[in-house]
Amino acid sequence: MNSTATNKTVLDRYLRLPIPDNKCQVMYVWVDGSGENLRSKSRTINFIPKSPTELPIWNFDGSSTGQAEGSNSDVYLHPIALYCDPFRLGDNKLALCETYKHNKKPTETNHRHRCLEVCTKAADTHPWFGMEQEYTLLDTDNHPLGWPKNGFPGPQGPYYCGVGANKVYGRDVVEAHYRACLYAGINISGENAEVMPAQWEFQVGPCEGITMGDDLWMARYLLHRVAEDFNVVVSLDPKPIPGDWNGAGMHTNFSTKGMREPNGISDIEKAIDKLSRHHIRHIKAYDPKEGKDNERRLTGLHETSSIHDFSAGVANRGCSIRIPRGVAEEKMGYLEDRRPSSNADPYMVSEVLVRTICLDE
Repeated sequence: MNSTATNKTVLDRYLRLPIPDNKCQVMYVWVDGSGENLRSKSRTINFIPKSPTELPIWNFDGSSTGQAEGSNSDVYLHPIALYCDPFRLGDNKLALCETYKHNKKPTETNHRHRCLEVCTKAADTHPWFGMEQEYTLLDTDNHPLGWPKNGFPGPQGPYYCGVGANKVYGRDVVEAHYRACLYAGINISGENAEVMPAQWEFQVGPCEGITMGDDLWMARYLLHRVAEDFNVVVSLDPKPIPGDWNGAGMHTNFSTKGMREPNGISDIEKAIDKLSRHHIRHIKAYDPKEGKDNERRLTGLHETSSIHDFSAGVANRGCSIRIPRGVAEEKMGYLEDRRPSSNADPYMVSEVLVRTICLDE
């Protein structure tokens, strides 16, 4: 056994211990200075919170998370979304937080505040999102889970939505995560094994406005936290294995009220026209390194479009924007933007889609 591994079942003995009435543990969760990793810490609250606004603003050492200098290191945590805690159970909570600097301005990786402003401006269009989060499960040595240590598994083909111990790896992590999200109150809508072995996907949505980013960030936190219990690592790298293997994306389904109504295909086509004129802006918003991460994935191969070109088509997974077959037939529904990277910030993706399609910016 790995010397760092512990017997997780022993923890149950302590989690069964009752805690005093009107006390609960709240785990504050935030995005760190990388723009893609999450951090968390807990505090005891002397009441049972019903809303994030009831929770105290807290702080942390930003010099240890890439968000402040050591000489002025306090960064503030503002709770903005509250979830039930699937690990501690009972009245305990998870609080997703925004990060603010000493001067009360948002940190560089706090993209939520801007996304909220944009979604509020476009509220009358009722923007809905559904995001498909792909990820790869790894051993603690960063080798893909279930892959031979000195070679590769068989070619892609039998793994997508597969069943059987020789086709899927880590289903117990996936099932645990799914239940944890449902318990927490996240609007998770499904999961499946992906094309590359040890790669999976879960879907969140439909969510309106800012709720999309909140639920997806917390779902990511739960994924990392659940995998930790199984001594497994989660990678959101958009191209974890070079070569003839699929990358990982965060395909984003988007619609407005007009698109969802009869003959909404007209609004969908107008939206695609707007998107075609802002391809570079979207690519820069679709991964934390302004396109450098996605460059490894969006090659025009492995069910992707080229990062350099904008394209759209019905049921075509090699396009930037896909119109699902059912949408084309019913002439109403939504579009799928296949460009966002698996490690993209959902707030940035939401914001730029609303700016381009709803606000004509």
